[in-house]
Amino acid sequence: MRPFPSSASRRALGRLVRVGLLLGLAALLSGCATDQTVNLSADLVPVGASEPVTVSTPLQLALLLTAVTLLPAILTLVTAFTRIVIVLSFVRNAVGTPQTPPTQVVIGLSLILTFFVMAPTWSTVNAEAVQPYLEGQIGHREAYERGIVPVRAFMFEQTREKDLSLFVRLAKIEQPDTPDDIPTHVLVPAFVISELKTAFQMGFMIFVPFLVIDLLISSTLMSMGMMMLPPSLIATPFKILLFVMVDGWHLIIKSLIESFG
Repeated sequence: MRPFPSSASRRALGRLVRVGLLLGLAALLSGCATDQTVNLSADLVPVGASEPVTVSTPLQLALLLTAVTLLPAILTLVTAFTRIVIVLSFVRNAVGTPQTPPTQVVIGLSLILTFFVMAPTWSTVNAEAVQPYLEGQIGHREAYERGIVPVRAFMFEQTREKDLSLFVRLAKIEQPDTPDDIPTHVLVPAFVISELKTAFQMGFMIFVPFLVIDLLISSTLMSMGMMMLPPSLIATPFKILLFVMVDGWHLIIKSLIESFG
């Protein structure tokens, strides 16, 4: 066993660590100050000049990190991910194997199916907003306005009118005449609760045949006087057998994809 360092050694090591941290922080601050000075001198133009003012690199980096942080929420709220992951979670609970497939597999499959469903929408966004922006043909504001149109069209197709009317009323805005009059912050929650309702409806349809198996197994065990034997222990193999015989994964994935029209 290695001996523990003495108290004097620990104090010396602590001082070295603090000095290293201070030096690193000083270098980082000096580097940031240098970058900001260079960017300000290179990007800012006098007031009234005809050239547009560009955004400095640190600000662009901050905006990029913010967008990356919000990406999971965006993926969950404005795409097909919510419906898909809930339905797949219902499947494994209905079969009686809440840990199989593992959560990582369910999330991965949900992401792949989401990319598949959203591919036409993302292609439109890329062609009309992303590529023109990267080529410098349009600014970031116009890129957003162009890119949000296909996403809004997808959400409108999956949103129930009842849910949309609910959030229009809660937002206390004037009754819109066209879909373009509905703000995005009103459309997104209406889309989310519509997706939840659709997912739960599909989950109910998935649970019904497996519930029948549970009832049959429970009735059989009670009639045989085997009330101490857990019905789930006997029912789970029959559920898995039924799911495999009807090619359950094929039917589930097909129904999910077709539910988006």
